[in-house]
Amino acid sequence: MSNRILLVEDDPNLGQILKEYLDLKGFTGAMARDGEQGFQFFRQNSYDLCIFDVMLPKKDGFSLAKEVRASDKQVPIIFLTAKSMKEDTLEGFRAGGDDYLTKPFSMEELLLRMKAILRRTQPLTDRERDAPVFTFGRFTFDYEQQLLRHDDKSARLTSKEAELMKLLCVNMNQTLERTLALKLIWRDDTYFNARSMDVYITKLRKYLKDDPNVEIVNVHGTGYKLRVLNGAG
Repeated sequence: MSNRILLVEDDPNLGQILKEYLDLKGFTGAMARDGEQGFQFFRQNSYDLCIFDVMLPKKDGFSLAKEVRASDKQVPIIFLTAKSMKEDTLEGFRAGGDDYLTKPFSMEELLLRMKAILRRTQPLTDRERDAPVFTFGRFTFDYEQQLLRHDDKSARLTSKEAELMKLLCVNMNQTLERTLALKLIWRDDTYFNARSMDVYITKLRKYLKDDPNVEIVNVHGTGYKLRVLNGAG
């Protein structure tokens, strides 16, 4: 069963692009063009996740979120905004938001954040059904258990190691952009967070060194790639 999304965005071009992208990725739901219409849609249907632009006509996104929270404490809310000031971010969380994306953003980043939130908020049986297990080379990685297995050996990863390993697996043999990984896992792409991620990459490389067909390579100026050779995986 697909997840139902309520999208409230007053920019018709961006709204249409987002709606078509989410439809393509298997989500269903509705799109409203102002805060009042958004709340009307919310009262008329049930949704698994809400995406609200902040600068909306008739009723801004923060006010809309507060009204939604008054009747539903659980439904996740992601804010979209052109603002990047810290005070606006804090206001978004005070209004009941779960996450916050500043325009311009990539569709891939929005999708990954949506999936991360839905995994946390869906019932356990749904999470288990969605829990990915990746096989590559002679390794098996169980993201839910945070276990990396190789032949008869296994290593339990830390939470950040597991998140980073999952992103590399999802993008297997493709480049994982550093900025995207930093925003998704560390929430910010500062210099210090980037150095921290380098440390975790080094740790993951040590886990993977026993299989010569599997390696994490640097993509100069862009990010990393989990390269699996000889068609393994």
